[in-house]
Amino acid sequence: MIKWEGREWRLQLMSTLYQVLVVIHIFSAILGMGPGFILMTVVKGSKTMTELRHSHAIRHSLHIFVMIGGTLLLITGLIMGSINLNLFKMGWYVTSLGLFLAALAMGPLVLSPRSKPIKALLHSHQGDDIPEEYNRLSKELFRYESLENIIFLIIIALMILKPF
Repeated sequence: MIKWEGREWRLQLMSTLYQVLVVIHIFSAILGMGPGFILMTVVKGSKTMTELRHSHAIRHSLHIFVMIGGTLLLITGLIMGSINLNLFKMGWYVTSLGLFLAALAMGPLVLSPRSKPIKALLHSHQGDDIPEEYNRLSKELFRYESLENIIFLIIIALMILKPF
């Protein structure tokens, strides 16, 4: 039987907790960010309004994974920072956190206002032809989603490389 003395058991417990958080953090990135990179692709091949509506329903289902994964990423990243306060002194961590918060803010501030007219159009449009208005609206939305994907790629690179 192992006898835990002094602070040693607490340090071991914190080390184990930290390792579990790292695993959750990595899986959250895969399950949350992975689908986020294909959200635009899902709808781009649609040729009819029926296909487009179905594609947007799939896109919505995938977005749920993105939201859950993103929330877990933020929570686990902040808990790891609270366990290892030195992370807040590392440029890659602080930059990643700032970029992640900026990308998170893009949802309600930039993406949602641009997706609402698309949702309304999908709901109200009669016929199976895709209106030109959809192409214009989606092009603008996808431009911002591409920017957000670039931000996430930068965050991933910072997490892997830890350059500063």
